[in-house]
Amino acid sequence: MRQILSQQQLDEGVTRLAQFIDCSKSAPPLTIIGVLNGSIVLVADLIRRLEGPLRIAMVWASSYRGDAITAGNLELRMDVLPDLKDQDVLVVDDIFDTGHTLQTIIKEISTYNPIRIRTLVLLKKHGKSQVSIAPDFIGFEIPDEFVVGYGLDFNGLWRHLPYLAALDPEDRVEDKVAIVPAVRRSKNDLSISEPEE
Repeated sequence: MRQILSQQQLDEGVTRLAQFIDCSKSAPPLTIIGVLNGSIVLVADLIRRLEGPLRIAMVWASSYRGDAITAGNLELRMDVLPDLKDQDVLVVDDIFDTGHTLQTIIKEISTYNPIRIRTLVLLKKHGKSQVSIAPDFIGFEIPDEFVVGYGLDFNGLWRHLPYLAALDPEDRVEDKVAIVPAVRRSKNDLSISEPEE
């Protein structure tokens, strides 16, 4: 695993993105729609840097399943969105790869009749876009590598990393994941138990 962006660089990038978004002049209040699961860290850090009224909602989208490193069919769940009619919407996603996810989300959200839809992504892969749209706000352009950390995962792992790292092929081998002994609480003490074979 190789670090691509440090925690400090990510922090500065999110601050820069927040400066582009002026919630105080948004009428009606800005509605931020985060794309789960990858944008959870970004959305949390971004909204703490914004001033003025805003609403937060989430949609779930995934085109990567399990240990896949290339996008497959997009699955989208938007059933928990608030009323977006005549609202100012900002869709926040972790990464713009081919662009199909963001394009599909914009198309679906437009059926709710908001007054405006803008998009913000933390990362854009250089030279990967397969669609005619582009994000309105981009934190960083990165090379075409599979990345983890700061909310992005591989097979459910590595979202917690405070930095962004490129996942090398040898990092994707599941049997290299260390097995950590489980902690089991007995009546009056803590005991360590080895995993069962």
